[in-house]
Amino acid sequence: MGDKKSKNIFRFKDESPRLGARVHIDAHASVSGAVILADDVSVWPMAVVRGDVNRIRVGARSNIQDAAVLHVTHESAWQPDGLMLTMGEDVTVGHAAVLHACSIGNRCLVGMGAIVMDGAVLENDSIVAGGAVVPPGKVVRAGTLWRGNPARYVRDLSQGEVENLLYNARHYVRLKDLYLKQAD
Repeated sequence: MGDKKSKNIFRFKDESPRLGARVHIDAHASVSGAVILADDVSVWPMAVVRGDVNRIRVGARSNIQDAAVLHVTHESAWQPDGLMLTMGEDVTVGHAAVLHACSIGNRCLVGMGAIVMDGAVLENDSIVAGGAVVPPGKVVRAGTLWRGNPARYVRDLSQGEVENLLYNARHYVRLKDLYLKQAD
């Protein structure tokens, strides 16, 4: 299951990443701990998916682009169970984005260099623009565009923009398949 040639998938304590079918993890990326990557997920160069102190789940056909970081929050006095990171299906995480202990719905785009903080929620079909910072606990409503620091609502998405969210995910599945084919 997944890209069997990867040497950058690490067990942490009693947890090893679980990979669905046709997963591609670039040789220069790192995936460790309690991580589940569903079918057709791609993790690109220098990306880090670190489920060491809590769990990370990435839905089918999602892509985590170059230098993105996905991490979680450990248990503490103010967060007894910590916070995991969940990502729906067909999500595009742009280059150098940081997702920390948040929840991302289906068909979302997190732009390049954006940061989504602890407990934030991106509902389905939403976009966080490049460089935006979504503060802890903020809810980005379905079908909307947010940008800035702190991120603020800009406008509702057009039907074409919503359709493009799925196109982006499908593009990365095709690209991932080319990389897997080349590795065979």
